[in-house]
Amino acid sequence: MKTLDLKKEFHTLYVPSPRTISVVRVPRLQFLMIDGRVESGGAPGTSPAFQEAMMALYGMAYTMKFMLKLRPKNSIDYPVMAVEGLWWVEDGVFDISVKDNWVYTLLILTPKIATPKIFETARNEVRRKRGDSPALQSIRLAEFAEGLCMQVMHIGPYADEPATIARLRTFAAANGYEDLVGRGGKHHEIYLGDPRKADPAKLKTVLRHPIRKVK
Repeated sequence: MKTLDLKKEFHTLYVPSPRTISVVRVPRLQFLMIDGRVESGGAPGTSPAFQEAMMALYGMAYTMKFMLKLRPKNSIDYPVMAVEGLWWVEDGVFDISVKDNWVYTLLILTPKIATPKIFETARNEVRRKRGDSPALQSIRLAEFAEGLCMQVMHIGPYADEPATIARLRTFAAANGYEDLVGRGGKHHEIYLGDPRKADPAKLKTVLRHPIRKVK
């Protein structure tokens, strides 16, 4: 059985330093994706639609993994990657501390061996086991090329992210880059810890913002 390790293959994208901000160029990669919106007055942690999206996304990711691992020929095993979130607003100003106007795309990086045919077979299997749902219907398999970005590992509770984002923006200004979040770009979080289990002070979250060089 062949084994893939996407986290190792894309180590610079998924295990950045917490001390040093890095500039990376993110290539075109394949993801499971689902879109949504935080309800007015809510937050991701209290949004029923967000929780349903997470459950459907994980259900698809693990079903595809075991389909590929257990197939009779050319079986492949790989760890399911962390959930990621792209966050933005469609009106007003993006504010990391105000979340009830956020729009999102949740993603899980998926190997290219997971074809559209495998994806649809997996969806039918999840539907057979758990029943259908709007979230399951909404998941798609698609490619995303993020391009030039700056990133850093944030260690600590999500509530402390504003200080780390301020570091990113200071870095961009000092090194001749423009932070594109709020200018058509999307705030990107990669959740390497489980907030239900981890000590909040030790939570690890990759924070990534698209940038462009100032002429």
